[in-house]
Amino acid sequence: MMQEMNYIRCSDYYIPDIRLPEENRPIGRWGRMHRDYIKDNNPIRFNDLCLRGELWTYLADLNEQAQNRLELIIEQMKVSEGVTEDMKAADQMLWVGAMNSIRNRAEEVILREMIYEEDTV
Repeated sequence: MMQEMNYIRCSDYYIPDIRLPEENRPIGRWGRMHRDYIKDNNPIRFNDLCLRGELWTYLADLNEQAQNRLELIIEQMKVSEGVTEDMKAADQMLWVGAMNSIRNRAEEVILREMIYEEDTV
């Protein structure tokens, strides 16, 4: 798809008027981690995203997807392991320990699958 190129005059020269797309969403924790990963391990992909002006949008999308998936995994683990509000009321320290364990394991899944793009076995 060929787009019409606009030029601006600067002294005696015409320079392409290139603008990046407006993106106001934050890239967040997951986006920053993935950016660092692809910058170090897949520089061609990183440069391609930068040159097309799509890096920030890509990272913001990934951050939102990772956060949504994290919340979903946590809820599923809470149900499967029986971590409830009743447990919280009965033994708060047990509940905190269980929730910390669930969050840590869920974050490992996100890191492995989405941030570092490792294939699951």
